[in-house]
Amino acid sequence: MSESSELIRIFRASLTHPDELYALVKYKITEVNKLDPSVSHTSKDTVRPKPDPKHTWDLCYYYLNTTSRSFARVIAELDDELRHPVCIFYLVLRGLDTIEDDLSIPLEKKLPILRNFHTIIYQRGWNFDGNGPQEKDRMLCVQFDCVIEEFLGLKERYQLAIAEITRKMGNGMADFVDGKRVVTMDDYNLYTHYVAGLVGLGLTKLFVASGLEDSTVGDEILSNNMGLFLQKTNIIKDFLEDLLDGRRFWPEEVWKQYVPIPENGLVYDGVIGTGRPNTLDVSGATGDLADLAKPEFRDRAMACLNHLCADALTLVPDCLEFLSRLKNPSVFNFCALPQLMAIATISLFFDNPSVFESSGNKIRRGQTVKLLLSSREGFEKVKQIYYNFTLEISRKNRYRNGPPNSFDTSFSKVSTAIGQTLKWIQLHDLKTGKTESLMISSKPILSIQFFAILVVFLAFWAYVVIQ
Repeated sequence: MSESSELIRIFRASLTHPDELYALVKYKITEVNKLDPSVSHTSKDTVRPKPDPKHTWDLCYYYLNTTSRSFARVIAELDDELRHPVCIFYLVLRGLDTIEDDLSIPLEKKLPILRNFHTIIYQRGWNFDGNGPQEKDRMLCVQFDCVIEEFLGLKERYQLAIAEITRKMGNGMADFVDGKRVVTMDDYNLYTHYVAGLVGLGLTKLFVASGLEDSTVGDEILSNNMGLFLQKTNIIKDFLEDLLDGRRFWPEEVWKQYVPIPENGLVYDGVIGTGRPNTLDVSGATGDLADLAKPEFRDRAMACLNHLCADALTLVPDCLEFLSRLKNPSVFNFCALPQLMAIATISLFFDNPSVFESSGNKIRRGQTVKLLLSSREGFEKVKQIYYNFTLEISRKNRYRNGPPNSFDTSFSKVSTAIGQTLKWIQLHDLKTGKTESLMISSKPILSIQFFAILVVFLAFWAYVVIQ
């Protein structure tokens, strides 16, 4: 798809959201070329060749930009002291994850690498070319020596923090690759701790080590839960994609409460404690997680989805607490955007059957850009956005999709989680002396501002098409 076609697709998706159109136009006009060129390598053509001493630096930022544009953007905006350590931390863990995630690598080859990755990053010249040809980030591993070279150039305090988290994550990943499964909720929490909670802990160590944040942000529970919220949100929205790839991260303890259980020609409702048979046709039922992807069992799937959304929402107050403690603007912006995208994602996919109907689901690009710009306005603005999304989830909780679902018992759990978030916001308002209401209508305002935005949008669209 050409760049102009992609831009048109992005703008079209936000046609009924004028605030997103405004954000997209503002971002395109004022933000795209704002970054330091030394960290904006989107093509290898801009990478300085060997033996230039900046060759490995440029390669690292090239791979940062190709593996994740959203993370590359927020990392690039960090203060100079912190930007490079966070970039290298991200690439080290991305390399580790690329090896762990590749099902084509034999276990006897994969496990030693995962368990020893924290020592490998001290070995100059180490590369890995054992990923399958379809692995998206395989070239990062093929040229991983550039990451190692930059890692070894970091201050020792940053190296130690990165190596410690890499050791814990690598061993945790190896445990799950080597047969441990996500069966219980404790397994679910442990898995998300290994792959995301540790990222939160590691980033916090880097923030404090840089001197840009003090030890008050070092609460391990808060840092861990920030990561868990992001990962649980991704696991929820990526259900179908993971299922098709042979990965299962929804905890068995939960989904077994909802899948149909064939027995003696009947399907039992699957809700623990009842076991009532019904007349549902059992021809498509296997008693397996995959049943949730079948249209005939959509009511059960929705109940399971909402159960896991309720669990993820319990983490929101800790995310807000962590963000409220940050002092450095660049660190705050870096942390706030992923969290805003996560609460927006939960709001979108709670009680939403699209989770089981298509893969690759995510929030609109226009909404992402709007959240990016909003994250720079400070904690009060971020808190307001959390508040608005929480109210949206509350509305969806009261008015569910479709007819009443006898399998879905999540209403009270979701309500309790929402109540805890609203309570945290209210207490923070009292503590900071804020008295005005956070309530802001999420409906577009058809005013002079709207028509001004529309004119700018149409002019920009015409420019894109002409180009």
